[in-house]
Amino acid sequence: MLFNTLEFALFFPIVFVLYWFVTKRSLRLQNVMLLVMSYYFYAQWDWRFLFLLIFSTFLDYFSGLQIHRTPTHAMKRVWLVISVGINLGFLGVFKYYNFFADSFADLVDNFGFEAHPVFLSVVLPVGISFYTFHGLSYVFDIYYDRIKPTTDPVDYALFVGFFPLLVAGPIERATHLLPQIQSPRQFDLAKVVDGCKQVLWGLFKKVVIADNAAEIVNLIFDGHQGYGGSTLLYGAVLFAFQIYGDFSGYSDIALGTARILGIELLQNFNFPYFSRDIAEFWRRWHISLSSWFRDYVYIPLGGSRGGTWMKVRNTFVIFLVSGFWHGANWTFIVWGALHAVFFLPVLLSGKNRSNMSIVAEHSMLPSLREAFNMALTFFSVVIAWVFFRAKDLEHAFAYLRGMFSPTLFTKPAEFSLQLAALIGFFLLIEWVGRRGKYGLQHIGATWPRVARWAMYYGILFLIFRFTGKSETFIYFQF
Repeated sequence: MLFNTLEFALFFPIVFVLYWFVTKRSLRLQNVMLLVMSYYFYAQWDWRFLFLLIFSTFLDYFSGLQIHRTPTHAMKRVWLVISVGINLGFLGVFKYYNFFADSFADLVDNFGFEAHPVFLSVVLPVGISFYTFHGLSYVFDIYYDRIKPTTDPVDYALFVGFFPLLVAGPIERATHLLPQIQSPRQFDLAKVVDGCKQVLWGLFKKVVIADNAAEIVNLIFDGHQGYGGSTLLYGAVLFAFQIYGDFSGYSDIALGTARILGIELLQNFNFPYFSRDIAEFWRRWHISLSSWFRDYVYIPLGGSRGGTWMKVRNTFVIFLVSGFWHGANWTFIVWGALHAVFFLPVLLSGKNRSNMSIVAEHSMLPSLREAFNMALTFFSVVIAWVFFRAKDLEHAFAYLRGMFSPTLFTKPAEFSLQLAALIGFFLLIEWVGRRGKYGLQHIGATWPRVARWAMYYGILFLIFRFTGKSETFIYFQF
């Protein structure tokens, strides 16, 4: 079930009525109802994988209890290894087995031997990378005595399976979400209105920006041999807007629907394309994943506390693992490695925390230096996105060779003035609203009601008028 479908438009109002008007007198009943509806939501993809989700949930719930109750540190470690090993084992089989088998066969072939790998014909369970990381953070936090385990299986199952975040995040922490699940929620009209605004903006980003950009991006990337450098650059820039509109649009809808239900999820995007260096970009892009790797991989490895070698090593580890998390393809690993290369100069020069506040914090427009730094950071990110979008490394390198050719300075083909205008409007809203948690949060707050609602209906009109060809959310494949 997609957020941008009629099915969800029918599903969510039913959840809303049951949640706030039928089960509101009992927190237990509310949570049970939300869990049932979340499992129904997930089963619409493939009901068979619902059993994998339930098994993973039970595994981490039981492991958490055993880690907490076991008196010896050695046995705590055993239960941690069991939980992590089985979870990563499932992830490895469904997501990475064929990649490793194929890579091993290629390696053997390079030494003159013939390999006949056995491949698995399995469908990747939607959301497996996300709900696996939900569970792993839970058992890690118990192991390190950051939290105590919940004894209520319904509460824990809802933490893992809450439908707004189940298939594409944000990757939640038990320290943040579980207390909200365990506490009574009160209907708050202001939160409902705010949630609706964020859903509206998320839908605009997905169906107007991302889906319209996808049509041209697919055309250019699939037929890159027949286009000049300027068109290939145009396609790469459009993909940057496609993936941002797609993924941050999903996150906005997820956060908005959760807020309507009285639950606050972690912010996942914070206007990343207005970043002035790559470190700031990663503080603003897919925040729940980058902070997860920071807390559970980077810091345990020593973070940036050691010498230069340790800083370089840990930076590459964190970005390579992040790339590999996205998919079983060398393109994602190179994408991660590129970001490590971009990140290291900022880290080694001690400037990785130079840009902690928003750009142009006290003015409407950025300074020339800020504008230059934003453009340079955005261009670096666009180059890396080519690897993320390409089918394989050969495709990516061929695309970049074509882009950095003399035809880079010619007029691009496939240019859409309509899409350019829509992206311009989108950037204007994001820039003006960059002080909020999402573009529309504070815009119009002091306007007369008529003007404010005119803006909302205007955006709604744009959604219905310029909805692109429906595309599955990109991050569902991860």
